[in-house]
Amino acid sequence: MSKFVPFAHAQSLYEIDPEFFKSNNVTTLFVDLDNTLDSYKLHKPSDNAKALIKKLNEAGINVVIMSNNRYKRVLPYANELNVEFISSTGKPFPRKINKFVQAKGLNKENIMVVGDQLMTDTLAGNRAHVRVILTEKIVKEDQPTTHFNRLFDRPIRKHLRKKGLLVDWKDKYGTR
Repeated sequence: MSKFVPFAHAQSLYEIDPEFFKSNNVTTLFVDLDNTLDSYKLHKPSDNAKALIKKLNEAGINVVIMSNNRYKRVLPYANELNVEFISSTGKPFPRKINKFVQAKGLNKENIMVVGDQLMTDTLAGNRAHVRVILTEKIVKEDQPTTHFNRLFDRPIRKHLRKKGLLVDWKDKYGTR
């Protein structure tokens, strides 16, 4: 079960104060796209996503979109935000994450992953040996392929909550 335990939990990426990341020495944030940053139905970034990326960049945090979605979905979205991206990531496998980290000369101690799925985002981050923030999905609808993952996600989340292993980011930050 430890491979599914995130560093912290948040209702949404949008609620996390950039100072939290700075206080944890995060300089690079790998962010899942669909249902973490925006709905999978949006092909261009929402105003909320644009404002968030701007706020994170102003705090000195480099954002990289990491998505299992295809290049043609991720490229225009990332370009409009002017951020780097990894498409067809292959999460839960960390190979493309590790390859990106190595190519950019990044230190894993300064990286955090944010995503809404235990079976992909949390597992990939933990396998890559970087801290993970697990969020809830931001919109009700999911891509058809995600429904299968949610069947496993729900009982594992329930177990993690019961065992006190989903620690709220505010508790880690000391604001609660």
